Amino acid sequence: EINSSQINPWNLISGILGVICLSLMATTGVLLKHSDCCSCQEKWIGNQCNCYFFSTELKTWEESRDFCASQNSSLLQIQNTEELHFMRFGTSFYWIGLRYSEKHRAWLWENNSNVSQDLLPLIQDLNTKKCVVYSPNLRALDEPCGSTYRFICKQQLRRPGGSVG
Repeated sequence: EINSSQINPWNLISGILGVICLSLMATTGVLLKHSDCCSCQEKWIGNQCNCYFFSTELKTWEESRDFCASQNSSLLQIQNTEELHFMRFGTSFYWIGLRYSEKHRAWLWENNSNVSQDLLPLIQDLNTKKCVVYSPNLRALDEPCGSTYRFICKQQLRRPGGSVG
């Protein structure tokens, strides 16, 4: 018969820590199994099941668009305020997938969708003969499409269930 005064406190502590460790491992496994985690290729940054490539090379808007397409992605299209705030860590000016469409007489994303005035409210003031670079201070600036800047590619990954992120 074991007397409670004979129990080594270190055995009790290691037993408690062992139970905590097993609980954490089980919780992590369950969370990973049911999460929307998507993995990005090397040199790409993941956020909300999207992958972003921040170039260090300078290219024109069209060269940037073509590079992104060759990587199974497109120039950045900002879709919501979370994504807008995620872009705050950039320190340079970057081409994004926005330019003026003469045909539609409007600023359109690369996929021909409209720009949200909530996300980029000053877009109407930009020169309609140009493309758009995104600045670190969260502003869209118009620049000639033939100028060279860094660029941001965005790739939407499929979630484990098959839907696009």
